[in-house]
Amino acid sequence: MGLLSDIDLVRELRRSPPPRAAALRPRLAALRDEALALVQSEALATPRAIWRFAALDAAPDVEGTLRIEGRRLDAPRLVPVSGRLTAVACAVCTLGPALERRVALLFAERRASLAVALDGVGNELLFALSRRTQDRMLAQARRQRLSVAGELRAGDPGLALQAQRTVLDLAGAWAIGVELTSALMMHPVKSTSVLQGVGVDLPRQAWSRCDECRSRARCALVAEAAA
Repeated sequence: MGLLSDIDLVRELRRSPPPRAAALRPRLAALRDEALALVQSEALATPRAIWRFAALDAAPDVEGTLRIEGRRLDAPRLVPVSGRLTAVACAVCTLGPALERRVALLFAERRASLAVALDGVGNELLFALSRRTQDRMLAQARRQRLSVAGELRAGDPGLALQAQRTVLDLAGAWAIGVELTSALMMHPVKSTSVLQGVGVDLPRQAWSRCDECRSRARCALVAEAAA
């Protein structure tokens, strides 16, 4: 099990290029800077992440069903065309509840522009935390002479939303204060989970979790990656 906390993601965001929309529109850039300052001055983000490599009980079946520590997970996309899948890396990341409460308060104060900017900064922070966590998982796998391939999140094509509970249970999400509601939503809201394949000589995946997304054509993250 791995844990990640006490990292300064605000500094990381300040050093990295802003989203394209903010870079092209000075008003949005100013609001983003104000939101970042608010996160820092009021300590609105408490980044924490937890992950585990959960071993498979047996080889995946022909339909891509994985059996992990007595649980069943239907994730055929993680089954490699070559190599050997031996485990799944389950991770959960959260910023804590303070940021979402501050966003709600700003809306109540009719400061909608800053509320939207703060919510957007929260998404940026969570994305950065998720990437940092995945880097740690990759480093752990390499130390064990294993490879990591694929990236799925519950609700993606290839991983049903109902899998969220299994992913959180396997990761030990309760240890960082992340719970699942009856509607399968994570609380705190600014939380995310990820599932990746771990094994021996796994090939590089040709697919992306974004391939079938209906928002792909207008997604800022895809546009930035392409640029």
